[in-house]
Amino acid sequence: MSELSRDSASRYGDLGLLFTDGLPELEEGQGYRGAVAARAAGISYRQLDYWARTGLVEPTVRGASGSGTQRLYGFRDILVLKLVKRLLDTGISLQQIRTAVDQLREAGIVDLAQTTLMSDGASVYLCTSNDEVIDLVSRGQGVFGIAVGKVLREVESTLIEFDAQASDPLDELAARRSARSA
Repeated sequence: MSELSRDSASRYGDLGLLFTDGLPELEEGQGYRGAVAARAAGISYRQLDYWARTGLVEPTVRGASGSGTQRLYGFRDILVLKLVKRLLDTGISLQQIRTAVDQLREAGIVDLAQTTLMSDGASVYLCTSNDEVIDLVSRGQGVFGIAVGKVLREVESTLIEFDAQASDPLDELAARRSARSA
């Protein structure tokens, strides 16, 4: 376990983008519209827009490039949105969350299902094993934890549910899925 810092990057090496292992691959140019991403993450569209404009969580599929263009969010983006929402709900400041998201991106994550974000209310810690979680809690530092793998499964099931409920496809990805299954 380590407090999210530049040391984390050296610990995990250069693994690329945040949340890449074991997640659905989107074809280039495909993703979820902002309204779908916001609903799946449990946030308002206003929050989504603010976080995108301020660079907290920007869409990786397609950003807004002027009037009339729509942002498209990938699965990873929605997962990060949901994690940010969870951290906000626990009382972590948006400034601390920005730092944690930036440092998580630098660190990369090898095995998402085994990762837990822990916090003592002031700092956010990245734990990649049960032993690290136990060590943090036993020292009296951990106040709460967020199992990233559980959040990943929640986002995935929410998006699947949205696809199943839609009589009219919600976005390009849903349209492609419908075409494949037909």
